[in-house]
Amino acid sequence: MSAVAPALPVTPTDILASTPGKRKRSFPGLALYRSTHGVQRVMLMIGFVIVVFFILLAIFAPLIAPSQMVGVVDTPGFARQFTPQLAPSAAHWFGTTTQTGYDVMYRIVYGARTALEVILLAVALSIVIGVTLGVISGFIGTWVDRVLVLIMDALYAFPSLLLAIVIKITVSSGGSGPFIGIFSAAVSITVIFIPEYFRVTRNATIQAKVEPYVDAARVAGANPGRIMFGHILPNVSQSIPVLMTLNASESILTLAGLGFLGLGIEPTAAAEWGYDLNKALSDVLNGIWWTGIFPGVAIVLIVLGVTLIGESLNDVLNPLLRTRGGTTTADEQEVASVIDASGGLEDDQAGAEQALIAEEFRSVGGVPEVAPDGRAGDEASIGGQS
Repeated sequence: MSAVAPALPVTPTDILASTPGKRKRSFPGLALYRSTHGVQRVMLMIGFVIVVFFILLAIFAPLIAPSQMVGVVDTPGFARQFTPQLAPSAAHWFGTTTQTGYDVMYRIVYGARTALEVILLAVALSIVIGVTLGVISGFIGTWVDRVLVLIMDALYAFPSLLLAIVIKITVSSGGSGPFIGIFSAAVSITVIFIPEYFRVTRNATIQAKVEPYVDAARVAGANPGRIMFGHILPNVSQSIPVLMTLNASESILTLAGLGFLGLGIEPTAAAEWGYDLNKALSDVLNGIWWTGIFPGVAIVLIVLGVTLIGESLNDVLNPLLRTRGGTTTADEQEVASVIDASGGLEDDQAGAEQALIAEEFRSVGGVPEVAPDGRAGDEASIGGQS
């Protein structure tokens, strides 16, 4: 009797690879959308719509709020002056301010551009500086780690708004131009966020530098720079997107706080929502509500949108929170269906292998028969005689 070689087990990966149409390119972010479900998906879509709306306002601000040529000076839309204290109407949808006659809607549109510029610059600088120092500190250790941790703890101990005020005054040095105003505001916010990125990256680097792949890179002759930024950094950066979205919302509030205190950007240099709220304080007592309501709603909406995206990313990227809604995601359902489809094939194959082994035993010398009660045949006969 010729022995039949058992077939190799079929894995879900083989089924996915052999199924046509499974490997298709999709739009960026579509995989993230498909991995959400229920409340996570609703939060992600609402936040995405809000953020995209303000991004479009910032991009098309010159078209929505056109500038005005007065003599040889081109006045941008946020600095154009109209009749003061006009209520919302068809001519001015959000009304005008009481003293300067600025159009409130124009200020909000250009304020979205200012907020977007400050957020992008502040978050980018925070990631570059904080993540780089965190990887270096966690990997090298020794006195370098102790000095950097001491500096970051000192920065983290300061109240965030107070630290932002000090840095803003130091960097601006009395300048009020659009570039120096936006740059100083971004730097003041950057100093607040650097310790957060530093701590997260340093702790993850300390855990990752003892992994086998790091030892393998050392044995292969990789230099410390390549190990830190080519091997460790890609494996410790999973939480950076979530932290980035949360810091973006906090930077909006910090920028509004600086503007509200009169330490933001000059009104003739750029539009800023915090400054508009400061000037609207006296209008509330006089029954003029539109100068303060609309800038406040803009701040609340953009912070809400960014926060919803951050919370959704946290639920998706954190395995402990991914299924807290009680149901599985689309990817998990697909994997489960693949396993169920391959389960029948594996059961049939396991049964065939067991039958083949039993046949081989019978050909050698026989196997004891099994009684219906589960005992061997000899044991059953002895028990019956007794």
